[in-house]
Amino acid sequence: MSVFQLHPQLQQDCFILGKFELCQVLLVNDSQFPWFILVPQRENISEIYQLTVEDQIMLVRESSYLAQKLATIFSADKLNIAAIGNLVPQLHLHHVVRYQTDKAWSAPIWGKFAAVPYTEQQREQLFAQLTLLTLLQ
Repeated sequence: MSVFQLHPQLQQDCFILGKFELCQVLLVNDSQFPWFILVPQRENISEIYQLTVEDQIMLVRESSYLAQKLATIFSADKLNIAAIGNLVPQLHLHHVVRYQTDKAWSAPIWGKFAAVPYTEQQREQLFAQLTLLTLLQ
């Protein structure tokens, strides 16, 4: 039996916020956009169809839960949700909060700008806000 391991690129680029039943919940270390990632805790999965039917259903439920919470917490104009995986083969779903006033609107954000890491204070405030609003179960 193999043990789930988070891809090294995701470890490098993200903070682990917590876990849902199926997925790890990550925050991308880029303060320009509230950007979260769900990673199903399954080994050797690169596509949604490779998950069991039960895991596919759980992934949709967890993604929907995260999206609803993010839309509320951040008063989003739009959420971009994508499973691209061209650079990181491990299955992961991006959840990016978008505003009509953000610097990339209305184009996708992927690869457009260099990341601007969170300061320690920004990160602590964000973690506190997410915890208070029960984003994480």
